[in-house]
Amino acid sequence: MSAMSKNVWIIALIGLILGASIGYFYRPPALFIGKLPFDVVISRGGNLKGFDQIYLEIAKTSFNYLLTGGIVGAIAGMKITKNISKKVN
Repeated sequence: MSAMSKNVWIIALIGLILGASIGYFYRPPALFIGKLPFDVVISRGGNLKGFDQIYLEIAKTSFNYLLTGGIVGAIAGMKITKNISKKVN
């Protein structure tokens, strides 16, 4: 693996983490309780029991925000790194 290819993957990982973080912070609030905790979001509501299952759709939507942010961040990181490498070469 070349050094440039390694840098692209490192920046993509950083973009993934940043994008997922942004997606997590912009997740929609649930009625009456606000934003769901991380463990509920990451499990897509799989650990909700009893009456709390009314928040299942919000948990799934919140997870989708996290996932979408991570994917967009990773792609943006890869594109930025490739564009910078083209300008340097």
